[in-house]
Amino acid sequence: MNLHSRGKVRDAYEAGDERLLLVATDRISAFDVVLPNPIPDKGRVLTGLTLFWLERTRDLIANHLLSADRRDFPEPFRSEPALAGRAMLARKAKVVPVECVARGFLTGSGLMQYRAEGHVCGVPLPPGLHEAHKLSEPIFTPTTKAQEGHDLPLTFEQTVDVVGKGLAEKLREITIALYERGAEVAAERGILVADTKFEFGFADGELILIDEVLTPDSSRFWPADGYTPGRVQPSFDKQFVRDWLDASGWDHEPPAPDLPSEVIERTGSKYREAYERVTGDRWDHYRHRMGVMTDNDWERASVDLARLEGT
Repeated sequence: MNLHSRGKVRDAYEAGDERLLLVATDRISAFDVVLPNPIPDKGRVLTGLTLFWLERTRDLIANHLLSADRRDFPEPFRSEPALAGRAMLARKAKVVPVECVARGFLTGSGLMQYRAEGHVCGVPLPPGLHEAHKLSEPIFTPTTKAQEGHDLPLTFEQTVDVVGKGLAEKLREITIALYERGAEVAAERGILVADTKFEFGFADGELILIDEVLTPDSSRFWPADGYTPGRVQPSFDKQFVRDWLDASGWDHEPPAPDLPSEVIERTGSKYREAYERVTGDRWDHYRHRMGVMTDNDWERASVDLARLEGT
């Protein structure tokens, strides 16, 4: 297998004819550092959610997906069962060197910058806003796309300097449109999308959506029924890991500490819950549909579920 690139979570392999095989691993990162412990099945959750959102945003912008069916993968990938449910055959694209972030609520690094400077990425906000404040409208807050270390905030004018005015305006427009679509769909399922990031690239001269879309790694998902402005919200993303790391006293510089088994288990549960809440589909259904579970596994799981429901 010819490795094309390796990110914090994803590996990309050459798949011939301007195609890549994108593999979402179970690695997890926090504060731009890859942690030493994987989260079992995390990569499949990210892939399953991305597939869900790519289908529901293709009317807004084309995307890189060719197939997520392992039977469509070229060899040797087709014969690798570990790729089931966690890999996508995609068009190769020239990546736009900007992380495109949309925020509908004030939290995280956006809140920190607001408290220090009164704005987020050059977007002025009124005084007196607090943790988890819902913004009057979503804002575009791009960052650099760092190969190593931390991404840095960009103003719109700085984004223009990087990619040009026309493309910067298009990125802002489509980022907000994608966020609004995601927030609308998630709200129907009782979830608030606090913020999210998108990545874009060019394939055959066309701007397309690439990488992951509206996943727990690229977004903050909050349960709507527990939303209380003024405090940190419970979430379906890796905020649980971030909170534990902060409580551990780690200084956010590598190497990161080992995660306890209970943190790994609870984080995995949060990721699976995010998939089920957002898609309305059972996690085992996705695994079975993607060929992760054998028929015997599926039958045994169904029997166990029926027994639980009977009690």
